[in-house]
Amino acid sequence: MTVSQATRRPILAGRQTTTPNATVTVAPPASRLSLRVPAGTVAAVSKALGIELPTRPKASASANGRHALWLGPDEWLVIDESGADLAGLLGSVADFHSAVDVSHRNVGFIVSGTGAAMTINAGCPQDLSLAAFPVGAVSRTILHKIEIVLYRTGEAEFRVECWRSFADYAFTFLSAAARDGSS
Repeated sequence: MTVSQATRRPILAGRQTTTPNATVTVAPPASRLSLRVPAGTVAAVSKALGIELPTRPKASASANGRHALWLGPDEWLVIDESGADLAGLLGSVADFHSAVDVSHRNVGFIVSGTGAAMTINAGCPQDLSLAAFPVGAVSRTILHKIEIVLYRTGEAEFRVECWRSFADYAFTFLSAAARDGSS
């Protein structure tokens, strides 16, 4: 008996919009973990993941292509750009925690360039000035009418995470905003 395994093609693979002020690119596939951890377990989970879970609002931590994004007092989104089995890393943690692999649920976009903040602000009411939203800042917010996780990865670069079912809408919205901002 032959067993075949389906290979999932990344949604919107290869799509990109480039304008003089902003570029919108589909982020490469990554592993993602929705993580809920009580305060007493943060150290054990951090050790297993190899990255210190941030415990301050709007904070993130990054190491070796792995990013831990603070979403709430006991909630994080962990993104691993190498595609590591994040849930598997937590198998040795005996302390209480909840870890759900959401790799196929989410899609990431990179918005970069001098007009990146303006592009996102076309649909996001958050103050994205460097003073209010510095490099490393994270927020669960909205982009027009969808929920996103917004992560500032550089002075002129953001990562936008949304559910896969909204990927085409988010990419089209961001692309139109980038084009509008360059006119």
